Amino acid sequence: MESFLASVERRAYRMAEIGTSNSEEALDIVQEAMFGFVRKYSARPQEEWRPLFFRILQNKIRDWHRTAKVKKGLGLFWPFKGSDDSIQELEDAKEKSILDTLEASDSIEAMHVSIRALPHRQQQAFLLRAWEEFSVKETAKIMEVSEGSVKTHFSRAVATLRESLKEYE
Repeated sequence: MESFLASVERRAYRMAEIGTSNSEEALDIVQEAMFGFVRKYSARPQEEWRPLFFRILQNKIRDWHRTAKVKKGLGLFWPFKGSDDSIQELEDAKEKSILDTLEASDSIEAMHVSIRALPHRQQQAFLLRAWEEFSVKETAKIMEVSEGSVKTHFSRAVATLRESLKEYE
C-alpha cells in the first residue's frame, strides 16, 4: 500500500494543484484522498487501486470546487469581516497568481497554465487520459460520466491546448 501511494503521490498533487490553483489546498485534497482510499479500499485487489484512488481524488477536487463556489456566493451576501492582514493576504495571492502566469515562459509551465485555464471537466478528462493514460472507459468510470462525455471533454481540451500552446510548437 505504501509503495502504491508513493507512486501516485506526485501526479495526484499536480492534478489537485492544477484543479484548484492552490498548492496548500492541493496538499489537503491529496491527503484526504489518500486517507479515504486507505480507510475504504485497502482490502480491495491491488489491480483496482489506481482507478479507485483517482476516482476519490477527482471527487475531492469536485467537492472543493463546490465548496469554493458556495463560499464565493456567500461572500456576495455578507460583507467581508476579516482583518486588514486578511485583505492584504488576498491581494498578495491575486498578485502572485498573475505573476505566476506572466512568468510562464517555459513550455512546460505554459502547458500547466493552459491546463489550469480549462474548465474543470476538461481538466479531469485531459489529465486522466493524457497524463495517467487511463482508457476512455476507465476515465468515464472515474469521472462518473458517459464515455461519450469523456471523449467530448478530452477533444475540447486538446483543441484548446493546441490553440493556446501553438507558439511552442
